[in-house]
Amino acid sequence: MPAQSPRALPDSFFHRDAQTLARELLGKVIRHKVDGLWLSARIIETEAYYVAEKGSHASLGYTEKRKALFLEGGHIYMYYARGGDSLNFSAEGPGNAVLIKSAYPWVDGVSDENALARMLLNNPGASGNVRTPERLCAGQTLLCKALGLKVPMWDARRFDEEQLFVEDVGQRPPRIIQTTRLGIPTGRDEHLMYRFVDASYARFCTRNPLRRGQVEGRDYIFIEQGN
Repeated sequence: MPAQSPRALPDSFFHRDAQTLARELLGKVIRHKVDGLWLSARIIETEAYYVAEKGSHASLGYTEKRKALFLEGGHIYMYYARGGDSLNFSAEGPGNAVLIKSAYPWVDGVSDENALARMLLNNPGASGNVRTPERLCAGQTLLCKALGLKVPMWDARRFDEEQLFVEDVGQRPPRIIQTTRLGIPTGRDEHLMYRFVDASYARFCTRNPLRRGQVEGRDYIFIEQGN
């Protein structure tokens, strides 16, 4: 176990509506133990998916590969995308889930600078150069690569406090951006605003929803959160 007492989220935390779960996961920290080091990242961007809408894998029907999506909340669903691994958590209701779209490296008493150095080594830039910490987990496959998460190891499994879990470290984003998901093909419910971004980290996510040309009320909305 980590040196400090973790506040690992129980399986029951994940048994809720996918959009609610997607919002509540922002600010939580994923910890994965690799060679004795707890590699960690704070979740800053998520996407919700439902079995009834065309953008989801589950809408294509049950298969052995997709079975984690149809299990109760708190199961891990991993798949390959763009040549890399992607991390999802099942939510309440068969076929509903949340994709962990991007994160930001997290350093504390459990995950120290040595853990961050290992993450940087895991995920070098295209030319082999060291990425900046800000861009290390700025995308679903970059996140998995930095944390050393692989489909064969974790797909359809539960969390394990000895190896992989999500922790509440008391970081609740005061402001969330809600916008459309990325990479959804035309005609597959691409208009649904099921993507959620921690506003304080918007410039570090997969694609900044506040970039030039985006209009509040049309392209995104803000969600204010109390303490």
